[in-house]
Amino acid sequence: WMKKEYSIGLHDNVLQKTPFTFDVSVWEFFLPLISGAGMVVCKPDGHKDPSYLKRVILEHNISVIHFVPSMLSVFLEDQTVSGCDSLRHVFSSGEALTKDIQDQLLQQSKVQLHNLYGPTEAAVDVTFYRCNENSKSFEVPIGKPVSNTEVYILNERMEVVPYGMTGTLFLGGRQLAEG
Repeated sequence: WMKKEYSIGLHDNVLQKTPFTFDVSVWEFFLPLISGAGMVVCKPDGHKDPSYLKRVILEHNISVIHFVPSMLSVFLEDQTVSGCDSLRHVFSSGEALTKDIQDQLLQQSKVQLHNLYGPTEAAVDVTFYRCNENSKSFEVPIGKPVSNTEVYILNERMEVVPYGMTGTLFLGGRQLAEG
């Protein structure tokens, strides 16, 4: 779904910087392989060093990168993202993406920022949202379901709740293991 949704292809370079034990590393490895994009592998612990990341982005024309919001915040300090004109897509997941971090990135660059959500029970991501600094929302939404995934907000009677009401998130589809 990512290849199709974001038009990832031969013109892209994906930075694989997530430790192999984190689920995001799955798409960092396989997205380039299935889309024909280039893949640049970070040195060990390179994902913790904003200066190193900027050098890699500039040297290898990285166009696709992932950050957990707390690391994205560190990367944005001192406007590290400025000059990283090759970046097309910044994906964020693993923690709640705050409106402040969203707005800071979108004000510093022309990159497309995407908030991805995926609970432990699912395979990597189940929802996606393209961030918009003009949004009137005080929080960054988790968005809509990815392909072959269903998302419902249900009440205690397992009924879909009306828009804006509180409930429990339920998932269905290929992103879950059978049973």
